[in-house]
Amino acid sequence: QVQLVESGGGLVQPGGSLRLSCAASGSIFSINAMGWYRQAPGKERDLVAVITSGGSTNYADSVKGRFTISRDNAKKTVYLQMNSLKPEDTADYYCNAVIVTWSSRPGGRDYWGKGTLVTVSS
Repeated sequence: QVQLVESGGGLVQPGGSLRLSCAASGSIFSINAMGWYRQAPGKERDLVAVITSGGSTNYADSVKGRFTISRDNAKKTVYLQMNSLKPEDTADYYCNAVIVTWSSRPGGRDYWGKGTLVTVSS
């Protein structure tokens, strides 16, 4: 019943910008940490950025200074502003959230979106 839906991916030239959004919906009691992961072809899925319920953030070294993660708790949405994009940023980007539902056990569990493709190419 809980869903995470990403949007905002697409094709962009090197040096360009994109803003990804991920909206959570369903029988949600609370959302703890939210984050973004990415996976390039033939590679493992790696953390890009995470933001806690208190607003603390953490970024992969490869995106520090270029990407910014934020969240809107009222909208149950997490964002990833990506600037100065490089070809190496090309990947499927996945939204992740630790969510407590009305019917499940307390503490929360991980939920994942289906992903959105970001292609950085000239």
